[in-house]
Amino acid sequence: MSGKRSAVVSGVLVLLLIVAGCGTGVLTPDTTSSAGVPTGPAAPGDDPAAQLAALTVAPEGKMAGYSRDRFPHWSSQGQGCDTRDVVLQRQGADVRTGERCKITSGTWTSAYDGKVVADPGELDIDHTVALAEAWRSGADKWTDEQREKFANDLGGLQLIAVTASSNRAKGDQDAAKWKPPVQSYWCTYARAVVSVKTLYALTVDEAERDALGAMLKTC
Repeated sequence: MSGKRSAVVSGVLVLLLIVAGCGTGVLTPDTTSSAGVPTGPAAPGDDPAAQLAALTVAPEGKMAGYSRDRFPHWSSQGQGCDTRDVVLQRQGADVRTGERCKITSGTWTSAYDGKVVADPGELDIDHTVALAEAWRSGADKWTDEQREKFANDLGGLQLIAVTASSNRAKGDQDAAKWKPPVQSYWCTYARAVVSVKTLYALTVDEAERDALGAMLKTC
């Protein structure tokens, strides 16, 4: 009986340690992250071309009623950090922070144009599927709470730190109207767009579908 009791106690201790570790997550940002830009589909093993083929093809919807305020961002992620702070920490190298999660140093490589940036003020956090593009693709029917989740999605490929100039050149355009200037990033970009649209059941129009398919052929 003593052996069984010991095993039970050990098991409880292990469980408590696991629960304690799981409680941190993005609420305890890594201030020395060098993870870089996320690559590949959100669900490893899925075929991006098959995912693209499975998306609903429909004309883009109207912009009536759209406002960036309908997609609240950047949400608090704990310890003084918001979503933007967490993305910068995840995707930068040698990132350091001060009080209330203020980023004091680091370097970032902007995947869209290949530029290396040392000043976080020169970076935007781009929504891979732009907020207005999401609105035209079905997000107009969501609740504001659903739109907030979409705009702050730290779990997939929706958020990426890039130069402000490249982000603003993209604007709210889809893949039929804008592609990253760095062609070697086309594969990753198309896979990310397809992954996000699949995850959130958003539609594509014919031109966007064809453009994404062409970029996937560079993989």
